[in-house]
Amino acid sequence: MNWDHLDITNASKLLLNKVELWIEAFIAALPNIVVAVIVIVLSFLIGKIIRKLSAKLVGKITHNKAVVRLLQTLIYITVVTTGIFVALGILNLDKTVTSLLAGAGVIGLALGFAFQEIAANFIAGVLLAFRKPFSIGDLVEIGNYYGKVTNINMRTTTIQTLQGLDAIIPNKKMFTEAFINYTANDSRRMDLSVGVSYGDDLDKVEKLAIESLEKIKERDDTKDIEFYYKEFGGSSINFDIRVWLKFKGEKDYLKVRHEAIKQIKLAFDANDVDIPFPIRTLDFGIKGGQNLADSLKGSE
Repeated sequence: MNWDHLDITNASKLLLNKVELWIEAFIAALPNIVVAVIVIVLSFLIGKIIRKLSAKLVGKITHNKAVVRLLQTLIYITVVTTGIFVALGILNLDKTVTSLLAGAGVIGLALGFAFQEIAANFIAGVLLAFRKPFSIGDLVEIGNYYGKVTNINMRTTTIQTLQGLDAIIPNKKMFTEAFINYTANDSRRMDLSVGVSYGDDLDKVEKLAIESLEKIKERDDTKDIEFYYKEFGGSSINFDIRVWLKFKGEKDYLKVRHEAIKQIKLAFDANDVDIPFPIRTLDFGIKGGQNLADSLKGSE
């Protein structure tokens, strides 16, 4: 008996039976396969249509092109992914769907740990685009950085300092930390501290200081000038004077402060008001009312 011939014959029959089963299963599943293919094709077409339509809607919420493109892509991917999972369900591949979701969850968790800072900056960039706490050209201060915003992208914000240096700030920092936007309002208060001698008429000083700042053209005349004496200094009586300005930029602010100091000085000089130099008293250890001359004679 030829055992080799018998083994080959049995193997051939098994293979043919397996192929026949596959063919029968394919024919039985053919309608589902056709429907699944149609669902996938439709999901791609619907995704493209919704992506185009969403551009107008998202454009009304934000004018940031990067955010618009991002949201369009997310919508497209969501529609296509939904279509693929529906097609897998039609093919009765539920276990495959479950495995894919579990695998996606594990991969997403691993990527989340690996790129959490990048993801945080990216999400912060999206939120900043919607909230718009600042725009390109605004003068802002955050931490040790003070300057104009020159660029905003999905991960970082660029601030050009007044010295012409570019500071690249992560969006997470811009979103979570407190910062000052100097150009968010049209006006800004300027505070000046000045001292006058003890011999000057305080009412006269107040009147002269206020009148000198009223001459500044850039002053916001809808708000009053504030004047307050604050302390008896070592060689002068010190006061603060506050004036609101129509704020456009840092250079304008510096020019107005420059002009304000000049105007106060001119007004005081013209009316014999002294801005005294600091006075220092030297203690030579003299006690009991003895003057310096007597003390020196006694030491000879």
